[in-house]
Amino acid sequence: MSKNKKTVVETDADVILIGAGIMSATLGLILKELEPNLSIEIYERLDIAAAESSDAWNNAGTGHSAFCELNYTPQKKDGSVDINKAVQIAEAFEVSKQFWAYMVQKQMVSDPNLFIKNIPHLSFVWGKKNVEFLKTRYNSLTTCNLFADMEYTEDPGVINQWAPLVMDGRSKKEKVAATKMEIGTDVNFGSLTREMFSYLSKQDNVSLNFHHEIRELDKLPSGNWSIKVKNLETGKKTKRSAKFVFIGAGGGSLPLLEKSDIPEGKGFGGFPVSGQWLKCTNEEVIAKHHSKVYGKAAVGAPPMSVPHLDTRIINGKQALLFGPYAGFSTKFLKNGSFLDLPLSIKFNNIRPMISAGLKNIDLTKYLIEQVRQSPEDRFKALKEYLPDAKFEDWELEYAGQRVQVIKKKASGGGILEFGTEVVSAADGSIAALLGASPGASTAVSIMLDLLDRCFKTKLQTAEWQTKIRTMIPTYGENLADNDVLCKETRAKTSAVLKLNSVVEG
Repeated sequence: MSKNKKTVVETDADVILIGAGIMSATLGLILKELEPNLSIEIYERLDIAAAESSDAWNNAGTGHSAFCELNYTPQKKDGSVDINKAVQIAEAFEVSKQFWAYMVQKQMVSDPNLFIKNIPHLSFVWGKKNVEFLKTRYNSLTTCNLFADMEYTEDPGVINQWAPLVMDGRSKKEKVAATKMEIGTDVNFGSLTREMFSYLSKQDNVSLNFHHEIRELDKLPSGNWSIKVKNLETGKKTKRSAKFVFIGAGGGSLPLLEKSDIPEGKGFGGFPVSGQWLKCTNEEVIAKHHSKVYGKAAVGAPPMSVPHLDTRIINGKQALLFGPYAGFSTKFLKNGSFLDLPLSIKFNNIRPMISAGLKNIDLTKYLIEQVRQSPEDRFKALKEYLPDAKFEDWELEYAGQRVQVIKKKASGGGILEFGTEVVSAADGSIAALLGASPGASTAVSIMLDLLDRCFKTKLQTAEWQTKIRTMIPTYGENLADNDVLCKETRAKTSAVLKLNSVVEG
């Protein structure tokens, strides 16, 4: 591995990335494009990249663009719908697509069809109150050009054309409604991440190390970081040092952030939520559905548990999933330890964690109910979306673990956050990503925010500004308020990513 001799204090690497998921891959590629001479070391405890949260079976195999996810558009007490988060996510997804298109043009990935394909995004509801909500949502979203191509219908015949499985066997008296975004996508983040690391690992001064676990993180007097790494195959322990460390270990990020002992990381806690899918095994049923259909979450359910009937392309083959069903485990990772949660409780975060727990009794009850569900209970939930579903056509598939962020409030209490949170040291020498959905889909925007926090001086240079705009042409622009730029950008990225042309309207 390379030695950096530009500074008085010798380091093993300019950058160390912990975790081989979509976040580390994105940050590593962006940094390497901005500074080709950077030395980067990547450490992953498993034997393959993207085996945890970024894997297609572990919840991240989709393209969250806020077209159909109803939890991103909460209804206010006055009946109106708040679209701010949806607009933010939709814009962030456009940023991700621009970076992926840049990767394709630079031949960093061989073929965009390996990771992204067009799949229409639908929202589907039933019952008078829910129909009124969906219509209000539609009217609110279509005022923003990011959602201008959205279609709305209350016609059962039209919905049957869009998603026949949800209408087969449904009572004709039931009031239904749906929205559709034809330009929705399915993204296999497992495949994308592995493609990114394959390219990155071939670059000069980059090493990708599997079966390696980080045991300690210590700040050196020089300002650099020393990390103790254990080779899980040989048992050998080594020390490495770096100017900058990124902790992108999914559910494993919180324990590592705590090991860093930075003041900014104090008070954070984690609430693990596990997931399960019902996976269709009947090829005829799978072939009949070609969309992502999202519904409304149950009261008290976490956002990752918003029920959806989801077409995904996994290893080149179409799959159909329903769920996810939430559960509780004290593990922070699918391949983690049952001691993860208890070991994460520290003196500085115990009060926020207790406070957040007391304020989320409904969530706790919901998770207990989910854990106690029988196969018949899960199938009953499926039949609400697919009235003609047959029990023998579906089997249980275990998804990944998510760790929702518990954030300390100024009052000393805590609040449970559903989203992602970048935590960075004041000097920008270390950063960690906590949280869950819609992380993978908005990874590029999250990493750009990280650059602004941790590489602020370099980011302001003309050289970096020019390079970033080469990767993301709309960097610094607002697509939500610029109809022409939005259409032009979507047309360009669609052509490169081999997606359908932007719907004309």
